[in-house]
Amino acid sequence: MSGSPARSSGEADPPAWAGGQDPLSDVLRNVRLGGALFFLVDATAPWCVDVPETEAYRAILFRRARHLISYHIAVEGSGFASVPGGPRMAFDTGDILVIPHGDAYRIESAPATEPEFDREGTLRFFREMAAGRLPFVVREGGGGDPPARFVCGFLGCDSRPFNPLLAQLPRLLRIRRRAGGADLLDRLVDLTLAEMQRERTGGASLRLGLSELLFIEAIRRHLEALPEGETGWLAGLRDPGIGRALAALHARPQAAWTLGALAREAGVSRSVLAARFAGLVGLPPMQYLARWRMQRAARLLADGDATVGAVAFEVGYGSEAAFSRSFKRTVGVSPAEWRRAAGAG
Repeated sequence: MSGSPARSSGEADPPAWAGGQDPLSDVLRNVRLGGALFFLVDATAPWCVDVPETEAYRAILFRRARHLISYHIAVEGSGFASVPGGPRMAFDTGDILVIPHGDAYRIESAPATEPEFDREGTLRFFREMAAGRLPFVVREGGGGDPPARFVCGFLGCDSRPFNPLLAQLPRLLRIRRRAGGADLLDRLVDLTLAEMQRERTGGASLRLGLSELLFIEAIRRHLEALPEGETGWLAGLRDPGIGRALAALHARPQAAWTLGALAREAGVSRSVLAARFAGLVGLPPMQYLARWRMQRAARLLADGDATVGAVAFEVGYGSEAAFSRSFKRTVGVSPAEWRRAAGAG
């Protein structure tokens, strides 16, 4: 029997980083969420959409984005979704589907439905949509019942050199609607639908903000629904000791961390920290820190005019040469090459 005090069903445990750095917010800032496209599909049965891998259309939608996250919100109706080689997943009204890794995917009203467009037809649709030559509401399907409506959204971000959030999400993520009435996600969907259907000054900026909020709330919902025993970066956030360790690393990535110092922050022994951190997050603590420093450095190099030496100091390196070697080993290019490529994008 647990010795923990009883809590009411509506009371949530405070996060491990309460009062300190929020690692999820830090990751979202540093992977540069940006660029958003929405459209609403009104579909009648039978309907089916085959969407190719995002590398086929990333540059069409967002030239500067290094990676695209696709998501769909079922406003009305139900259907099935799948990625190549994966199981078919049913979804219902209010569910959100997220395709975080750029896979091709299919959404359909019933199994084995023929897609309305081939690959080239889908790419042509994206070109027309990106050029503003299509309405926000797109109609498709065979004209039968039951109808379905879903918001299709795309959000740009960085996946390199290190995005711990994306790295351990499944290829196809379904976030179930909560029972019991409207919540924040429902209100965000309503705002998105309202904004999609009228063109107003500042609309592009507002749509970007809504897209980010929808994605963040979907990830929070996924975190809250993770079963006991789940592994991954989000599961690490939820663990009291590992959550404190992650918060400390994200708050002070430039610090001269040792396993002992981090264990004291986490309130556990070094052996427990090493085993549990690697088991949940998938990397030993110091390797995680090294990769996160490179992500921070990549963002600083891409977004600012600080010298390579200044960036090296900012992420905890005392030597520009040592930093440059680590950066090239991790990222595959030198800091200067990364900066040039980011500017050219």
